[in-house]
Amino acid sequence: MIFVTGGAGFIGANFVLDWLAENDESIVNIDKLTYAGNLESLSSLQGDNRHIFVQGDIGDASLISELLEKHQPRAVINFAAESHVDRSIHGPEAFIQTNVVGTFHLLEAIRAYWNKLDGNSKQNFRLLHVSTDEVYGSLAKDEPAFTETHQYEPNSPYSASKAASDHLVHSYHHTYGLPVLTTNCSNNYGPYHFPEKLIPLIIVNALAGKSLPVYGDGQQIRDWLYVKDHCSAIRRVLAAGTSGETYNVGGWNEKPNLEIVHTVCSLLDELRPRADKQGYAEPISFVTDRLGHDRRYAIDARKIERELDWKPVETFDTGIRKTVQWYLDNQDWVANVQSGAYRDWVEKNYQERS
Repeated sequence: MIFVTGGAGFIGANFVLDWLAENDESIVNIDKLTYAGNLESLSSLQGDNRHIFVQGDIGDASLISELLEKHQPRAVINFAAESHVDRSIHGPEAFIQTNVVGTFHLLEAIRAYWNKLDGNSKQNFRLLHVSTDEVYGSLAKDEPAFTETHQYEPNSPYSASKAASDHLVHSYHHTYGLPVLTTNCSNNYGPYHFPEKLIPLIIVNALAGKSLPVYGDGQQIRDWLYVKDHCSAIRRVLAAGTSGETYNVGGWNEKPNLEIVHTVCSLLDELRPRADKQGYAEPISFVTDRLGHDRRYAIDARKIERELDWKPVETFDTGIRKTVQWYLDNQDWVANVQSGAYRDWVEKNYQERS
């Protein structure tokens, strides 16, 4: 039995689906079901007794403690986080509550549970904390990519809250001996991605004939990691990672945002041409940049390849084609996540940039 937090979100849901497709070990999945948590992403598991879902908050220490005692997991994987930079700019408090305070309460519950374990159960237990490359700050165009020893220099309320959570996790290992693993990943993309992030937003807006907003000059560079590759990396770190270590997980795909937008539009032109024969890239519009927008992230993923023999399977070309096709094939899922609250958020975030 393993315990997953945030398992109805984008990365968490993909992990749960892949885990249960790979083996029969059961999962207790706790998710608060905020706007980004979506049980429809897990609909294929309905009736599968290997998947136990509980709606709840990682900040609810009594609930977490009760679930740990009841199910006795051998590992906890923490995906639960507020993760959208723009939302953190508009409302940072939720990020502090979930990513910092919530992580603290989760750590306290796990520490109490772990201290009661005996023998091999205690020795083999792991907490795997999933984090982001954004904690490292921003790189100049010619600077080397982030390694695991890069100094933390977060620049947004989101990345600062994740940096704080990383430090808390490390401190519980150093001070209490809690066996922890940390992964810092680059930008994920793929199925079940909530359409406030760049790639799904462009797909959804393009298909609806709406404007395609690009921040600033569109030359912000990110490393792109297909979500199922990320899931396989997490499984590998859980299986073979060294307690107390951090592993950077990247896709070796540095690309500027504007190139991403054009790639998505070209794939849509090929896979679902517009009836009017116009290209999907026609409505690209450059809008006011995000406050404090980091210019470049890049992950050096050589440690996880060297020590754990992991590297991504998908190239960006193969991963982005699978992603666009998934959204074309799953229009009902897309329509159902675009609630009134989602529409209000998109209008609020982009109307002021026009």
